[in-house]
Amino acid sequence: MGTIDSELARLSINTIRMLAADAVEEANSGHPGAPMGVAPMAYLLWTRFLNHNPQDPTWPNRDRFVLSMGHASMLLYSMLFLTGYDITLDDIRSFRQWGSCTPGHPEYGETPGVEATTGPLGQGVGMGVGMALAERILANRHNTREFPIFDHYTYAFCSDGDLMEGVASEAASLAGHLRLGKLIYFYDDNGITIDGPTDLSFSENVRKRFQAYGWHVQESLDGNDLEALSGAIVKAQRDKRPSLIVCRTNIAEGSPNKVNTPGTHGAPLGAEELRLTKANLGWPEEESFFVPEDVRQHLSALEAGQKAQEKWEALLEGYCKKFPEKGAQLIRELAGTLPEGWADRLPVFETGTSAIATRSASGEIINTVAPLIENLVGGSADLTPSNNTLIEGGSNQSFESPEGRYLHFGVREHAMGAICNGLALHGGLRPYGATFLVFSDYMRPSIRLAAMMGLPVIYIFTHDSIGLGEDGPTHQPVEQTMSLRLIPNMHVIRPADANETTQAWRLALERIDGPTALLLSRQKLPVLDPDRTTGALQGGYILSRTSGNPQVVLIATGSEVHLALEAKALLEEEKIGTQVTSLPCWEVFQKQNPEYREEVLPSGSMKFALEAGVTLGWERWTGTPAHVHGLDRFGASAPYETIFEELGFTAEAVVDRVKILLEE
Repeated sequence: MGTIDSELARLSINTIRMLAADAVEEANSGHPGAPMGVAPMAYLLWTRFLNHNPQDPTWPNRDRFVLSMGHASMLLYSMLFLTGYDITLDDIRSFRQWGSCTPGHPEYGETPGVEATTGPLGQGVGMGVGMALAERILANRHNTREFPIFDHYTYAFCSDGDLMEGVASEAASLAGHLRLGKLIYFYDDNGITIDGPTDLSFSENVRKRFQAYGWHVQESLDGNDLEALSGAIVKAQRDKRPSLIVCRTNIAEGSPNKVNTPGTHGAPLGAEELRLTKANLGWPEEESFFVPEDVRQHLSALEAGQKAQEKWEALLEGYCKKFPEKGAQLIRELAGTLPEGWADRLPVFETGTSAIATRSASGEIINTVAPLIENLVGGSADLTPSNNTLIEGGSNQSFESPEGRYLHFGVREHAMGAICNGLALHGGLRPYGATFLVFSDYMRPSIRLAAMMGLPVIYIFTHDSIGLGEDGPTHQPVEQTMSLRLIPNMHVIRPADANETTQAWRLALERIDGPTALLLSRQKLPVLDPDRTTGALQGGYILSRTSGNPQVVLIATGSEVHLALEAKALLEEEKIGTQVTSLPCWEVFQKQNPEYREEVLPSGSMKFALEAGVTLGWERWTGTPAHVHGLDRFGASAPYETIFEELGFTAEAVVDRVKILLEE
């Protein structure tokens, strides 16, 4: 293991190994093999290189460490505990138990020091790219020679499984293209997966693949050789490319009979093998969760971390004194707050003006708020002209323009989702990512993690229905709107016109506790009364009604709101009192008080919903699936007017259904 404090290093590494093995044994579930194998790498990184403060896990200039191989969570919990974070030995003992802060996979917000929720393999690779990208953008916005406010690295441990996942390939490709030189990944090349040896399904040359991406690659390092690993990290820090350090390790290192066996990937060693492992490592055989006192003192980062943060805070104070306006802006952006009065500048679209697609209105809104909210960054997955997401007058993010706010993600929807999560996790930026709504399926795992972590990522999903027309059913979302509504803590907003789009953007930007999806039309839509559409801020509102209690309430979202207005006019010609309720965001509407919800959806009236998508779910508001006019089939290729007519999305068809239901 080299000459770096050899005996104390050995004790420390074995402490990490045995804490993981004991915790998994106590829980009777978990993954002991990887933590035992990569313990030397973790020890070296956390004691010699990682700049962090256990007393303040949110210190902005800390190095980020992402355990992409989240199944090895006990490695991370052991390091957090041993270096001084607010995790106790009892927390380690309660690994994977109800209410513990040491769940089966690392969960952001649940455990002090966990930078990202990981476990779905490959996600940490993508989120790390986002973190490194955020550091570069912020450094080039704020740093001066005298005040290097943002100057830190992003490290990650990734496994064979991580590098098999497509999201990792997408993200690594973009990271190499952007030349993110402060991104350093350790590849735990142990040759084992759950099924058996990796060569059952994985025989590519990882070194050549990452070199082709534009990475600096160091390979075939012995994961136990601390001196060699230390030298590799120094080389990686000096290189201007992202770095991959390939480390050969032995899964379940120290176990006499189960080392390098698939069983230790995801199962306890077993009582007898655990005893033999302790004997093999010279560890107390009958004592669980043993931590030598000199190891505690050696690994504690409390004093060094506090000093590092105090030095940085003095630097920040000097920056704020010399550049008071920029300093105040930086403090505000790090706190996640918006500039005062920004919402007053949002565009208002006057009734009677030409019809406008909500995607076009969104583009205008972006370019209205971008000069006001300077930390708004984002881009599109190779659909910029279609998504209308370009920040005009700014530069594209690149190695040559590291301050650029606009991100060309390429055709990499899944990486875009993960990178946006990393940008949000880093702090100081408000990210958005865009593609067609139907392709939200490609990035769904990243969207789900954003909702789980409560990240204020904004998704711009255009071409929101069969209204996109001739591209046909492969590009026409039918089930995607409802499937996004299924995700807990996700806000899905489908505005009916340009003014509702303004309110949708306001909701999205003011939200700080979770992601928001804006579902926008390709086709042009009439502009509604801006004084009425402010009701979209409540998630749903009465757009139009006659006096008295309505006999029928037509509920709609997006382009179908205009269909509802047409149907209302026809119904009222037949003396059927009708109200139109626009319901752009179910989740926000559900949070309103019961009195408001009753006013908008009166219980004494028949409710009938209109949406060009699957009907399942609308019974929440109508009371019955029969009162939904939707689309439980795929679309078709034709001009959108023809598709709507052929599939029954006409005012006349709506009126006929409503009249039949009223007669029942």
